[in-house]
This record gives sequence, structure tokens and C-alpha cells, in this order.
Amino acid sequence: MKFIGITGGVGSGKSQILEYLGSMPGVRVIQADEAAHELMRPHEPCYEEILRAFPEEKICAEDGSLDSGALAGLIFSDDNKRQIINDIVHPAVREYVRSECETERAGGELRVLFLEAALLVEESYGEICDELWYIYAGRDTRRARLKASRGYSDERIDGIFASQLDDEEYRKACQVVIDNDGDLRDTYTRIEELVRALI
Repeated sequence: MKFIGITGGVGSGKSQILEYLGSMPGVRVIQADEAAHELMRPHEPCYEEILRAFPEEKICAEDGSLDSGALAGLIFSDDNKRQIINDIVHPAVREYVRSECETERAGGELRVLFLEAALLVEESYGEICDELWYIYAGRDTRRARLKASRGYSDERIDGIFASQLDDEEYRKACQVVIDNDGDLRDTYTRIEELVRALI
């Protein structure tokens, strides 16, 4: 079994590519964001730690779960609080991913396990993945997609771009670059070639 990490800037088209990969036989996709949300549910590893870290904050919804809006407010309003949450959640996600990879390898049925993470490079997932793949799309393409699909303003898009790695850094860290700047059908053809080479 191969373990491949996938990353790319916002608006690069990762969601469609991940959906396509997930439809292929012998392939499983894990998304770090979804894993993080699961690990922050009541009775899961990160839940109590976050509550202990912020005893004075109103971060629980009426049903006892963590309020995603309140958490987002903490993360975006205070760098220190964001770091505290990251220090709780990121190691837990990494351990979950490592455990799932070991389980799948031991099971012997899966051919390729993909991990998508926005901070794949920054969190050094290259240490545990066999390869890192970078989904590329130019800034103008990404900007147009974000405006059309999410209604983002130029100001918000500029802020997001500034917070992410630039193209050169992604290319330096990743072994495979997938150009998703044009026709999605061409991208799917490239994906099929790459997956066939892995299997």
C-alpha cells in the first residue's frame, strides 16, 4: 500500500480531485479537516483538552458539542489561542492518520491511502507519507473559482493567499505536481496515470 499526501492552495480544485480519487477502487481518502472535527466531538481525544484549555470561554453549543463558530472566533481573533488549539488538535490528527495508515497496511486490501491536509508541508507529513502531491492552479484561476463558488471578496482572497505557502515552496516540498489550471478532464487523466503507476 502506498501512502500519499495531497495539498495545494485554496481554490486549486482539491475537493473535486479528492472526490474522484475516492471513487477509484482500492483507494481511500482521509481529509485532515474532517478528522479534526471528529476528534473534537464529545468523548473524543481533543474535546476535554480544549475545554480545559479555555475554562472561561463559552465554546459549547446547547447539545454540549464544541461550537464551531465560537472556536473560529477564538482562532481568528487571538494568535495565542489559535496556537493552543493547534497544539492540541494537530498532534491528535497526526496520530489518528498514522494509526489509520498502520491499520490499512496490516489489512492488506487497500492499494493507495491518500491524505489531504492544508498544512501537509508545514506539519511535516512528508516524514510519514511515501510521496507528497501538489495540486497546482494559477492565482487568477483560483481567485475566479473562489469568487464563483464561495462569493469571496478580493480582500478576503488576498488574505488567504498571504497565509498559505507560495507555489515555489509547494513545488520544492512535493514530489509530484498535478496541473489543475485547465480542463478538469485532463486532470483526471493525469490522476489515473499516477494511480496506475502506484498500483
